[in-house]
Order: sequence, then C-alpha cells, then structure tokens
Amino acid sequence: MASSVVPGLALFNLPTLVTSRSSKGRGPVNSVSLPATTLVCPGCLTPQISDRLRSKRRVCTISSSRLRWLQGESSRDTLASRGRSASSLNSTHVISRGGSASASVSNRTSRNFARRSSLSCRFGALASRGVLPNNVLKPGVAHQRRNSFADGSLQCPGDCIAPRLIRSPRGIVARASAGHNEPHAVTWMPEEGIREKDEKDFLNGSAAETADVEEFLHSKLPSHPKLHRGELKNGLRYVILPNKVPPNRFEAHMEMHVGSVDEMENEQGIAHMIEHVAFLGSKKREKLLGTGARSNAYTDFHHTVFHVHSPITAQGSNEPLLPLVLEALHEIAFKPKFLSSRVEKERRAVLSELQMMNTIEYRVDCQLLQQLHSENMLGYRFPIGLEEQIQKWDPETIKAFHERWYFPANATLFIVGDIGSVSRTLQMIEAQFGSTPSAVEPSTNPTDSVPPKYKERHPIRPPVVHNFSVPGAPGLLKRPFVFQHELLQNFSISLFCKTPVQKVQVYSDLRDVLMRRIVLSTLQFRINTRYKSANPPFNAIELDHSDSGREGCAVSTLTVTAEPRHWEGAIKVGVQEVRRLKEFGVTRGELARYLNALLKDSEHLAAMIDNVPSVDNLDFIMESDALGHTVMDQQQGHESLMAVAETVTLEDVNAAAAAMLDYIADFGKTTAPLPAAIVACVPKTLHVENEGDKPFEITSDAILDAILAGLNGALSPEPELEVPKELVSPFQLAALRMMRQPSFVSVAERGTQLKHVDDATGVIQRRLSNGIRVNYKLTQNEAKGGVMRLVVAGGRARETPEASGAVAVGVRTLSEGGAVGGFSREQVELFCVGNLINCVLEADEEFMCMDFHFTLRDGGMRATFQLLHMVLEHNVWLEDALDRAKQLYLSHYRSMPKSLERATAHRLMRAMFKGEERFIEPSPQAIERLSLSVVKEAVMKQLVTGNMEVCVVGDFSEDELESCLLDYIGTVTPESNVEVRKEFEAKEKPVVIDPSPAFEMRHQKVFLKDTDERACAYIAGAAPNRWGFTADGRDLNTLIEPVPPSLSGQDQACNLAPPGVEVVKDNDGVLCWKRKRHPLYGSVAMTLLAEIINARLFTTVRDALGLTYDVSFELSLFDRLKAGWFVISVTSTPAKIQQAVEASLNVLRGLHGSRVNQRELDRAKRTLMMRHESDSKDNTYWLGLLTHLQAPSVSRKDVGCIRDLPYLYEVATADDIYNAYNHLCLDDESLFTCIGVAGAEAGKGTPVVEIEEEPSEVETFGGLPSHGRGLSTMTRPTT
Repeated sequence: MASSVVPGLALFNLPTLVTSRSSKGRGPVNSVSLPATTLVCPGCLTPQISDRLRSKRRVCTISSSRLRWLQGESSRDTLASRGRSASSLNSTHVISRGGSASASVSNRTSRNFARRSSLSCRFGALASRGVLPNNVLKPGVAHQRRNSFADGSLQCPGDCIAPRLIRSPRGIVARASAGHNEPHAVTWMPEEGIREKDEKDFLNGSAAETADVEEFLHSKLPSHPKLHRGELKNGLRYVILPNKVPPNRFEAHMEMHVGSVDEMENEQGIAHMIEHVAFLGSKKREKLLGTGARSNAYTDFHHTVFHVHSPITAQGSNEPLLPLVLEALHEIAFKPKFLSSRVEKERRAVLSELQMMNTIEYRVDCQLLQQLHSENMLGYRFPIGLEEQIQKWDPETIKAFHERWYFPANATLFIVGDIGSVSRTLQMIEAQFGSTPSAVEPSTNPTDSVPPKYKERHPIRPPVVHNFSVPGAPGLLKRPFVFQHELLQNFSISLFCKTPVQKVQVYSDLRDVLMRRIVLSTLQFRINTRYKSANPPFNAIELDHSDSGREGCAVSTLTVTAEPRHWEGAIKVGVQEVRRLKEFGVTRGELARYLNALLKDSEHLAAMIDNVPSVDNLDFIMESDALGHTVMDQQQGHESLMAVAETVTLEDVNAAAAAMLDYIADFGKTTAPLPAAIVACVPKTLHVENEGDKPFEITSDAILDAILAGLNGALSPEPELEVPKELVSPFQLAALRMMRQPSFVSVAERGTQLKHVDDATGVIQRRLSNGIRVNYKLTQNEAKGGVMRLVVAGGRARETPEASGAVAVGVRTLSEGGAVGGFSREQVELFCVGNLINCVLEADEEFMCMDFHFTLRDGGMRATFQLLHMVLEHNVWLEDALDRAKQLYLSHYRSMPKSLERATAHRLMRAMFKGEERFIEPSPQAIERLSLSVVKEAVMKQLVTGNMEVCVVGDFSEDELESCLLDYIGTVTPESNVEVRKEFEAKEKPVVIDPSPAFEMRHQKVFLKDTDERACAYIAGAAPNRWGFTADGRDLNTLIEPVPPSLSGQDQACNLAPPGVEVVKDNDGVLCWKRKRHPLYGSVAMTLLAEIINARLFTTVRDALGLTYDVSFELSLFDRLKAGWFVISVTSTPAKIQQAVEASLNVLRGLHGSRVNQRELDRAKRTLMMRHESDSKDNTYWLGLLTHLQAPSVSRKDVGCIRDLPYLYEVATADDIYNAYNHLCLDDESLFTCIGVAGAEAGKGTPVVEIEEEPSEVETFGGLPSHGRGLSTMTRPTT
C-alpha cells in the first residue's frame, strides 16, 4: 500500500539521488538507490506524476531530479532484452556525485538482490542526466513494468492556454487553441533574442501594449476540453476523461479524502488498516479476478486510494466490466465488512509491512518530515502507524473510524480510459453510487427540529497549518538538527524553505514556473562543471523546488552529500554556487539555451497528445486537483508556454532566481526567509587510515559556521561556454564517406538479400559494409521521437582474473570523461541539451550497451547519430575520470555492510558462483589494481564493428534513418582483425553455478547491528537461460522422446521421422526422436511459471500464514551465457523469517503435489498477454524486442520470436509449465539460502556482516543517495 513516484515526463530532470522502490528523496541512506523523476507538463512545466509501478506516490515537483529512462528488461517481458540478461525484478540503483553522470547498478532481483556488477552510466553529465526533457520520458511511452521506461502524463496541472490572439512584447502571437487538432509552431530563440527589460523596444514603448500583456498574464488558463467533472446529490464527486491509450481498457480510482493526518492520538495507522481490511475483504473485488482486471490500494497523509485497471469487457465472456468495477469500488468504500478473521489477517500483514518498511531510508525520511513539519501532524502521523496501537484495535474501533470518514461527500471517483460514451458512464456512476446516503453530522441536541447538517469534505487537504519561511531575526533561526545512525555512511545536509503552493491557474503562474525551471537547470549545470577533479569535496549537490499535494505546501531544498571528512568543503561549494547564481544571475547564453530547450521539448511532448496512458493522465489530474492547479491537455499546455515565453526577460528570470535562492544566498540576514529546517544526517563513526573507526563528531554550531564561511568567500561571474552546433561537420562527413565508402550488404553473411522486411511485425533488418548489424522498426508510438541502442557482446564475462572489474569500471570511466574528439565534456553535454538527446552507457555480465532517446525535430536524430559516431571513433580516456569511476565503485562496495538486503544477497551470490568475480561486485583490491590502459583495453577489445548491433525504433522514415546509418554508423572504422576477436571470445570461461556446494555455503546467515529489528531472506537455484540452455548442458527447448514402439530399428525410425527430427539413443540405448521446439518455448514456459508461483506465494505465505508482507519469485535469465537462476525474496521479522523461508520453499516445491490447474494457467496467460499488448505501444519495449535479432552470440533469437509470442502464450499447456519447472534445481543439494537479520541483539556470539576483502588505502566517499522528504513513509501497494 505504498506509493511510489514514478514520473515519466519532465522538461528538466536534473540530478538527484533517490530512495529505493523508485522513491524520490533528499536524505542520506546507506547505499545507492533507485531512480525516479518528476515529470512536468509539456506546456507549463508544472510537474506531472506518472505511475509506472501502479503504486501511487505523488509529489508534484519542479525538481532537479532525473530519471534513468531505460531500466532494463524484466524476465516477465519474456523476449525483450537490452543487451543484458533480464530479470523480472530488475531494479536500478543510481550513484551520483555532484554533476557527475549518473550511474546505475542493475540488480537482477528485487530488494537489491544480486548481480550488481553492472553499472550503467550516462555519457557526460547533463547529456546523460538531462538537463532536458529527453531524459525524461516522452508521452505515450509507458512501459509499465519495472524494466521499462516510465511514461509521463501530458496533463498539465497548470492548464496553460492563452486567448485566441494576444498582444505580447513582440506584437501579436497566436492564442493557444482550445482543441488538440489545431496546428502549432515553435521557434528557436537565438541568444540575441533574449531581452533585457529596459531595452528601448520593449513593448514598443506602448503603455497600451504593456496593459495588454498584463491583462494576458492575469487571464485564466483554460481547462482540459475533454475533462468532465460533476457531483452527485449525495456529494460524491466524479471526474471522467475519455482516453484511448491503452485501447479497450480503463482506469477507475476511488480517492477517499482521509489519511494518516486525520487520525487521533490513539488511531495511528488506522487509515491504512482500513484500506487493507476493506480492499482485501471485498467479495465483489474478488469477482474481478480472472477477468483481466488488476486492482490495488495505498494510503498516504492526505488520502486513501483504491484503484482498478480493467479491460472494457471480460476476456472470454465479453461482459462489460465497468459496472462490476464500480460495484467493487462501492463495496470497498461504503459497505466493507469488518470481520474479525479479516482484521486479524490484515493486522499480521500490516505489522509485517511495518517491519519491511523500517529501512534506514524510512528512518531518514521520518527525521526530515519531523523537522520540516514540526508544527503539524505531517511530522508525526506517518501512514504505516505505530506497532503497539496496530496490535490493539478491534473491529468496532476500525469500523468507527470508517463511519467517521468514509461517506460520499468525502470521496472523488476518477474514471479515465477507452470508455466510449461519457453519458453512459455517468449513468452507471449514478446507478451504483447515487443511492448511497449522505452522511449526517451528529446533532448536539437530538430534540431540535432543525434540518440535518450533512457532512462535507474538509476544505483544506491535508488539514494542517504550516509555519512558512518568512524573513525574521537571526535569533528565530531553527538550529540545525543532527541525526546520527550507525547505518549511515555519508554526510548529508538538507536546507529547507517552506512556502504556500502557487496554484497554476493564470498565465503569470505558468511564467513563474518556467522561470524557476530555467534557474534550476542553470544551477545544476554549473555544479556539474565544478566536478572535474579526481576527488572533489562533494558527492552530490541538488537544488529542488517542489509542490507537494501530500504535504500541502511548496518546498525548496538544497541537499549536499559528501564523504564525512569533507563535509565542510561540500557545504561551502553548495552555498557558494547558490550565492553566485543569486549575485550574478543567469547569463544570456544560459537563458537562451534552457528556454529554447524547454520550448523544443514542449513541442515534442504536445505532439504526443494521443499517446498518453490513461493511468498517467489520471494520476496527474488527481495530483493537480490536490494542488489546486488547472488541468489542461498537452496541446494547450505547449501553446500557452509559447505565449508566456515571449514575455520572459533576463531581468525577470534573475529576479525569480533571487526570490528562490535568497534563503540560502542571504542566510543570516534579516531580509532573508528563515529556513524551515536544516537537517544533517551523518554516520556515527569515521574511518581514519591506520587508526580505524573513530567517533564522528559534528555540532549545530559547526554546521552554521560552514554555511557562513561558504557565503563569505570571493566570487566571480559565470563565463559563457561555446556550444557546438554539430559534432561532425559536412566537410568531415564528406571525407569520411569518400574514405569508407559505406553501403548496405547482404543481411546474411553468405546470402544476397540486402534488406529483410518482416511484414507481420514491421521489423527491418540490414547489415552495413563495416560489419555492423542493424534492426529497426517504424512506429508512431511517440510522435517525432525515437530510441536507439548499440549492443556489444562481451560484458564482464570476458574480464580476466588479473583485470577483474575492468569492463565495469571502464564503461563508467568513459561516461565520467564525457568528452569526444576535440569537444569537452561540458560542450558535449550542452550539445545534448540543445538537441534533446539522452544517453545511457551500461556494462553487465554479457554485454555493453549504449541507449539513446532523441527527438527527430530540428535534426535531433542526426545529432544523436553524430554523438554515437564520435563515441565509437573518437572516445577520450582521462585519468581523472578513471579516478572518479574507481571511487564510485569503491564507495558502493564499502556501503554494503550497512545494507541488510545487499549484504545478504552478496553473500548468497558469492556462494552460488563460487566467488567468481565476474558475477559479483568488483572488490576493492581488484578496483585498485586497474589502470587507465587496462580498462581502456578491456572496453575497446569488445567495441569493434563485427561485434556490434544497432537497433532503432521511432517515428522516422526509412530514408531518414538509412541516411543516418550510412553517414555515421557505416563510416565507423571496420574491424581490422576478425580472428583476433574470435580468439579473444574463445577464451571466455563459461558461467558455473556451484552444483554441489558444502552445507555451510548452501545455508548462510548474515547479522547486522541496528537499533531496530528487520529480517530478509533469499532462496536461489540454477535455471535455464532465456533460450533454454542450462549450465549443466541441458536444453529446455529440445524435446527427446522415445520413438513409437511399432517402429523397429533405427532405419525405420529415421525413415518415418517428421521433418527436422533427429534419431538418437538415450543413456539406456533406447531409440528416441530429438526435435527442436520453438526458440521462445522455454522463455514463455518459464515466464508463465513465475506468474503462477508468485500467485501461490502471495496466497499462502502472505495471505494465509501471515508470515510476510512481501514475497516474490523472480527469474534472472541470461541471453548469451548458458545459465540462469531463480530467486525467492522474502521479508519478515527475525522471529518469523525461518518460517517464512520454509513456507516459501514448500510452495516452490509443492507444484507436483498441488498441480497447476487451468484457471491458474489462464490467469497467468491473460496477465502476460495484457502486459505484452500494453507494452507494444512503447518504443523502449520494441527496442528490447529487436535487441539480439542478428547477434551471433544469441543464435536462437530471430524475428519469428517477436511474431509468434502471442501464439505461444495462447497454446501453452500445463505440461509446458512442468517441463520448465523440472529444469529448476530444487533439490536440497542445489538450493542456496541466505537469511539476513538486523537488530540490536542480532547475531550475539556470531560475527556481524563484514566485507570479505580487507580495506584498501584508497580514500573513500559514499554512494549515499538523498531522499524524498518522506516519500518512503507512504504505505506499500496492498497486493
């Protein structure tokens, strides 16, 4: 029941670190964390929230956060891969330092489980991190699972549209149209077009025009033309929006305006408890199971939400499902049954959830909220509640809270989707909810004859009073609060400024948002330019401004993270950069760059108006309503942005910067707003070389002194940077073409076909004369947008023992450097900013890959291909970049002992792979041995044309794409010696999962000292890879069966064998027919198996036994290497974790005793087919489908795998499931378990977790992420 911010669309995603489970944040944690972003409307830049994981965590924010827009493929996607083995719980951890490129450690299973050797990096900092929207998700690109890139709703909370014609400082501009089909235009504003406010021609000197502009800026933004709002007689409000993405599906969310801040002192957690009991106790909700509908729920400070994602009609029966969904939501909200059995069952689940949530991230978030909101309940009423109170409530107490808050006038029903007739939908709402009686306020005098007073929704949500930041005497300053904990590794400080939400309702509001976005982008890029030395004093510096519906306020935050010994220098750098921006302002060049980039991205996003998923639209509308913003469509938003952009001046932007930054830049002055809170989160000890761990001492006074010292230093203005318009000039290109003579050659090495086109899928295959293979597909999923992937076979599996970690660190080094040819890192970043290019580099066990997201507008695709050409041909390797890369890996490794999940997973992985360093995190000793020449050689040996595959998906023409392919990919230097590469490849050692480990290696325990108790466990074993191969030589995709008894002798068996069938003898000498199954057979069977096992784990271990809140079965499937594995992840209490492990094992091994029935199989098929159909609207998903189509190292994949996937799901049988199940290693000698226990008494008499290797002499700094002001405090999804 927790929510998770998974935004998808942002005009600027500036760097930040975020908490696990995609939570956004600002405080320190013990390890690197998952990425999340905010999204902003294409028109007004007001943030939007997308919900990729279907758990809703919302903070509408103008943030310097970023999203790693591609996040790997899940095994649940069956076929889609991204040049690396996929896992259904493939999370991405971000390591960030200041302005450095973000890096992601790809975990192959949930809860930070294993295979962390992969580190993906953005090329350069802003290019990768994006200071621009490309690192944002583009609308309509909603790969909803964990491994895709989340899409953004294009709904604008700031509803920004202008009148039909408005007079601007430049004359008449088009007024934003009210319909989405009207044309629009975008112009590139040259630097010289940026005006100072006192220029003579400003407003042409006309007072009348000045008045016109003021009138325009204060006019209202229009509402979404298709949005229908209303209210029933009993007070229930409804919002309806027809939306055809995905087709034939709809979202129905019931928002109850009650949350944890509405609880009394003895009710802490009861709102969340009711959510559990009402949702899981609903019989009518259970009727939706098997129809193709999915449902869930979550609780936050200000609301509780029950949501259903459903097809229009039930699969198989074609029964309309909207009436059934409304019926279920009605029962959940207004007619729940508070049975004692259900209350007890959910009490156990909630207590388990509380234990699971109680990570160091959660505790840090609680500290941030307590300090920021010390004057109200937001700092004390956390949704999960208090254990001692949860254990006491009886059904009557829970029912009383429900009766107090669950009434029609306190609810809003949202329906968004392909619903057809709005009037018919409204009739269904009226029929289901209209008869629900209004709630009546209790009368103080029952004998009075006055009419009853009906209950109404509280006018302010959340119902709290804030002490906003205002100028005051220094004596009123809240002293910095220091939170110390043994699980923290790094220093982190957050300076908060709290203000009322500026409701985006008129054009001037939109203009303010635009100017703040420019300021944030400017500051983040400047911080990035400070990050050039090998060992800067800070790890990350982030300035964020966010509107939060859950908190009912706007918050500006400066967050600085650093290695503890450098904390003072880090603070000084952070406040100095803020002060520099406030004192000298944004330069003309910076204003021109970021304004134009925003406008270009806005146009691109507006073009995707018809490609936004319903859930993203709905979530955005819900958050906008919470903030009081006007909601509009994407086209209106873009045109409104264009209109207000004409009024933006350099002076006004700098005034906006001063207003936003003065609480820091003028800290200590009576004219500056007082910070709402200053919170430092620090470790308890500091490692001192040759002395060991010493107490880390820090005081509030020392923090204040460091802030003032940073503000008192000498400053100079920011210099302008020259931004390249192209990376490859026409002259250089002509010379390259003449020298290389690029052309397309036959797709097959011995064939004659120059182009292979598959009509069923639209996939086109090509091969260039330098050996690079190309797969592409034309789609309109994202208007004028595209994605590209370069995949290189090899990865960490080809590292040698003497150069362990070389590929991983080498790819990170290349990204850290960010320079190509004669262009500096900063120039490359700004080139990407101007062309809306986002780029991510990654290395995992099997592959290296480079992913791009780009727009086709204004030459964006050619610019992207130029960047790829320069990376391949003119990459730059720098010593300081290597130093930074090594420091990041060292920090990440050394943070492991402070993370229960990582330490437990690492211990299990070491046992399973017998300590093989290619498949676990590089050790400090290995990292320290690496030199620049070693990592460069490790990467460049793989980066040769005969080993490359390029895949492209987007809204381009064949001619456009093939021109770019010939110009920039075809001119890459051909491989010089194929035999050398093949010899290098032949030296690769196979992957080996220990087939007979000793008992003590198979069953291990990890103990972690902590103030609070927690426990987790992992159960793992060998499995086939995606294409059916196992490490012990078996092949799931090959069927061997005895020949019919009627056939006598081998000759007759051969003569009567079907085509393609081979006659062989088994181990007993029996004649058998050996036939190949479909290449995708094993993957489909294993994916269905995973769905079925997960359903059983939930039903048994969580629901029936109450041993855990969170248990899952996941497959980690290699593509190239002949191996795979499965893992069960389970969390519980220390007292119950062993029982939870045993119960999970019983479910896993119980499939033979309790056979899979047809109902289970059909449900799994529907789930996976719906996911495939939905994901097929996403370019990134298609990129995964295309990956490896021509890769020699993945020989079984061909275009038929894409074409036949739906058919294979349809014809799969229970026998196929058991065939896959029998290829899992489930016997006692083959299974690995590792239990992790944290607590004050954990492992008494047993050594606590420690890193196996001895510490090195290299100075470390941490990979601590910052957090999201309490976002981890929201409850987890119910199911």
